[in-house]
Amino acid sequence: MSIKTISSREVYRNPWCRVREDVIERSNGERGIYGVMDKDPACIVIPLERTEDGEFLWLVRQFRYTVGGTYYELPQGGWETAEVNAEELARGELAEETGLRVETMTPLADLWIAYGAMRQIHHVFLAEGLTPGETARDPEEDDMTVHRVAVSEFETMLLDGRVMDNCTAAAWGVYRVWRDKQGMEIRY
Repeated sequence: MSIKTISSREVYRNPWCRVREDVIERSNGERGIYGVMDKDPACIVIPLERTEDGEFLWLVRQFRYTVGGTYYELPQGGWETAEVNAEELARGELAEETGLRVETMTPLADLWIAYGAMRQIHHVFLAEGLTPGETARDPEEDDMTVHRVAVSEFETMLLDGRVMDNCTAAAWGVYRVWRDKQGMEIRY
């Protein structure tokens, strides 16, 4: 099935997103309206630390206004600009939110975020060789806290509701598939 755009008009804009309303024509000839939110590229980072005691992830916990709750998630975000170097963005967002600096950044995948209603690409990176540093958070991240969590605990958090961010779950799934293809095992 294909959908043809007949016309498009921007109905709202702010520094973080643009909303447009498209008049569309479906393959059966019916016309309709499709609302789309356009956002600039973003990244999500899997900060992984391997030690003799096992493997650990660095998560952030923050209040999310749209759902009125505070949750754990992988560090992520964007710079509100269409042209970005994905690795620089990932390194920058990780440092901004957690203070962590990275030795090795491995690109894993690019995923569309909620592409039924929004147009935004999410670059997924694995970060290894982590060094602590200072954060530089945005005002909306004032309540953000950083947590070092064992991988086994993180996977429990995905199932018990402490992590409800679909981007975090998807990034972890991509990482697990990538890791399996590398022939690596997770050390719990």
